[in-house]
Amino acid sequence: MSIPAFTAAPVTVQQRPTPGPPRPPLRRSSPNTNSPDQHHQLSFKSSGNNNCVTPPEATIASWTSSIAHHCKNGRLTKAVLQFTRMRTSEVDPNHITFVTLFSGCAHFPSQGLLLGPSVHGYARKFGLDVDDVMVGTAIIDMYSKFGQMGLARLCFDYMGMKNKVSWNTMINGYMRNGEFGEAIKLFDEMPQRDAVSWTVLIDGFVKKRRFEEALTWFKKMQLSETTPDSVTIVSVLSAIANLGTLGLGLWLHRFILNHECKDNIRVNNSLIDMYCRCGFVDLARQVFDNMPKRSLVSWNSIIVGLACNAHAEEALNYFHSMQNDGFKPDAVSFTGTLTACSHAGLVDKGIKLFETMIQVHKINPRIEHYGCVVDLYSRSGRLKEALMVVEKMPVKPNEVVIGSLLAACRSCEDVDLAERLMNYLKDLDPNGDSNSVLLSNIYAATGSWRGASNVRKKMKDRGVRKRPGISSIEVNGIVNEFVAGDKSHTDAEAIYMMLKNVSHELSISASALEIDLQNEYRCT
Repeated sequence: MSIPAFTAAPVTVQQRPTPGPPRPPLRRSSPNTNSPDQHHQLSFKSSGNNNCVTPPEATIASWTSSIAHHCKNGRLTKAVLQFTRMRTSEVDPNHITFVTLFSGCAHFPSQGLLLGPSVHGYARKFGLDVDDVMVGTAIIDMYSKFGQMGLARLCFDYMGMKNKVSWNTMINGYMRNGEFGEAIKLFDEMPQRDAVSWTVLIDGFVKKRRFEEALTWFKKMQLSETTPDSVTIVSVLSAIANLGTLGLGLWLHRFILNHECKDNIRVNNSLIDMYCRCGFVDLARQVFDNMPKRSLVSWNSIIVGLACNAHAEEALNYFHSMQNDGFKPDAVSFTGTLTACSHAGLVDKGIKLFETMIQVHKINPRIEHYGCVVDLYSRSGRLKEALMVVEKMPVKPNEVVIGSLLAACRSCEDVDLAERLMNYLKDLDPNGDSNSVLLSNIYAATGSWRGASNVRKKMKDRGVRKRPGISSIEVNGIVNEFVAGDKSHTDAEAIYMMLKNVSHELSISASALEIDLQNEYRCT
């Protein structure tokens, strides 16, 4: 694999127009913790003592604190109203005030989409979008989260001064909106890169489920001799877990052990998840047992990992140990334990845990909990109870819940229930292929070939095709994927030649075994 050289290209900054009249004066100050507006009740009445004047800085801090309180709680309209009152009180906002408003709009885009540009227009009067790097970066982040990358880039290009945060924010915006080419192009133009810059690219690919590209950029990061931080490691471990590249995971674990992040809780949690998803629960257990400090996420990771790998009893033991260690289980904890009970066929124990979750721990069941209960009944062949749970669910069942019950219909050969469920699934997932194929197999298992043929015909009429199954193998840290009859691999000729040799060896062995059996029968 050839790695392109990363050379910092000169950045061309668009020439700004000639400035107009002088801008109004702007006070820049740090927030005052001794603000008179501790409870967000503003008062600008005269104290009656003309010799006691409230410092402007404290007044600005009070208004900004009140605005921040509304922004944090998603009340952007009230925040802007407070900002308007601030201006009518002849108090000039500072850069922190604008950053607070832009951050609020970015976190609540449904409200900020209309309010953000108006606030931007006001900041433009002060020139803060160009001259203040914090304000300019906040504006870029806001437009990026609105999905308006053209405006974000325009603000970026017009900034008089940029720092690493500005560059990283712009790159992150491109990655978030799927404009990978623009993100990489801007990354190559970046004058100075750090671990955060690389992590923005890697994590962006992971969040868009382009795991192989994420690992490719991690390798480039290694070649650039940039030391990854804990956030980078967590992103890379997530990519490895999704691809199942255990070899790379083992190498990265060794890398972690030789660096400061070896005791980082988030990194160790990601290691547990990675090993469990690769099927190596012994290594996951070893990481968990060696952790100097654990969080609830650590316990949940090992419980869910063991449950998904059919280690039900161990998962339940860890669930009880977690409570003995002083941790209160949450919704994820119960998802793991219910999954464990489902895989082990512990129906009564699972139902008891479900009731404990509601009655003792006061956790409202989510759809995944109901799905676990349905799966619990379905796997044990108790379809009536499973159907009763589906019918009485306070939330609308999704295709996963119904699909779990449909799969049980095959083993129980319940065609009538399968047909009822399929009618419901048509509305939930009209283009889904897996459930239609499953119904066809249910018909075939009961000898109803006409029914199976009708399902296949309906799939063809609707243009629904069965997605081919993919098999994969990891070789030297690279995942190679194949489908049936696939000859697109670069080494396809050598692969098929090896398959032919293996097939020939098996046929010779089968013939030799058949001769040995014939001789044995003759002797008897």
